[in-house]
Order: sequence, then C-alpha cells, then structure tokens
Amino acid sequence: MGQGFFLLFATVSVITALTVVLARNPVHSALALMACFLQISAIFVLLEAPFLAVIQIFVYVGAIMVLFLFVIMMIDVREAVLQRFLPGGNLPAMVLVVLLGCEMVVLVLLSDRFSGAEPAAMGGGDNIRQLSTTLFADYLLPFEAASVILLAALVGAIVLARKESG
Repeated sequence: MGQGFFLLFATVSVITALTVVLARNPVHSALALMACFLQISAIFVLLEAPFLAVIQIFVYVGAIMVLFLFVIMMIDVREAVLQRFLPGGNLPAMVLVVLLGCEMVVLVLLSDRFSGAEPAAMGGGDNIRQLSTTLFADYLLPFEAASVILLAALVGAIVLARKESG
C-alpha cells in the first residue's frame, strides 16, 4: 500500500513539475510548483520523516512560493510576454538539455548509491539532532552559499521589479 501511495505522489509530482515548465501563465506555473512541493512533502511523510515534511511545507510552500507570487505580481507579465526570444535560439538549448539528461542517466546507472539495499535505520528520536548536526557541521559552507545565492536572487528580483523613473 505504501508503494502505491509513493507511485501516486511521485507521478503527480512529475506531472506538476512538467506543468511548471510548460505553463504559459507564470501564476499557473507558480501554483503548479506549490502542488509539486506538497507532493514532495507527502513523500517525506511516507518515508517517515515528518520533520522534513513540515519544513518542506513551511519553507517552500509557505515562504518561497509567497516570494515567487509576489515577484510575479510585481513584474508586468503582459510586457514580458511581448518580448520574444531570438529565433533559432531554442535548438542549442534543447541540445544542451538532452546532453545533460543523457549524462544524468549514465551517472545514475553507473552509480552504486541506487542499489536495492535497505538504508541503515537512524536511531530513535535523534533524527532531528543528527540532521542539524550534519547540516551545520559537515555542510556549513554549502548551507551558507545557498543563503547568499537566495539573497542575491531576492535583490535581483527587487531590482527587476522596480519601475524606472523618467
């Protein structure tokens, strides 16, 4: 039964992720991204990681999606739709996407991380303590780099959304 729910949540998350990319309306893309985040949090619940599920909902659905919708509403979408990409510019991008996809498939198939072995169970109620220790001890530099990148994205969104006077 758990595998059936996993397949359901995974299928819906892939469909909503494709909707994020393929939707023409940016608000619809943002709402599909929110649905995808909710499906991922449901998968965390199935994996018996309720803390990560709640963090997924609070941080991504609650905060990041509000920020995305705020930026989408501030940017004049009708003006952005009128601006077109250069003709013929899609072919190199599609070739790059296909090459990166093939590389990812080859790396996943050659990796021994995705074997059928069961993962080692973490002890008792110390999951949150182990997660926080690992996050802030072993992965402190990537954690701080991600925060700086998010700050730069926020500043960039504000600069783009600001109307120029004159």
